Amino acid sequence: GETWNPFKLQYQLRNVRERVAKALVEKGILTTEKQNFLLFDMTTHPVSNATEKQRLVRRLQESVLERWVKDPQRMERRTLALLVLAHSSDVLENVFTSLADDKYDLAMNRTKDLLDMDPEVEAAKAKGTEMIWAVLAAFNKS
Repeated sequence: GETWNPFKLQYQLRNVRERVAKALVEKGILTTEKQNFLLFDMTTHPVSNATEKQRLVRRLQESVLERWVKDPQRMERRTLALLVLAHSSDVLENVFTSLADDKYDLAMNRTKDLLDMDPEVEAAKAKGTEMIWAVLAAFNKS
């Protein structure tokens, strides 16, 4: 029910991060902790449910290796969103580190090809994934 203003996208994305973290804390996947970093306190959300994290890692690995579709319009939207968010959060490499070297290279090359696509062109092609491509475009410009 929220209106997205393109001029306030960075601010709104920060609010989304906070709301997603709160929802994951309520589901028991994350916890909330306060950590002291020199002069200030910072709220962190470490993983409390490692099995759920492993399930997501396996899902991303399988989607890039076994169920890979070159055409992003044919990809499952949730998988595409997870790949974009993992890339934007700088954790995509961590998802593939447990793979053998050849599979790691293949997975990174496939995701690089996907993430190097023009978000504006892809958003115009695919109905229902416009917001995913808009998030990728916003993070790529930051």
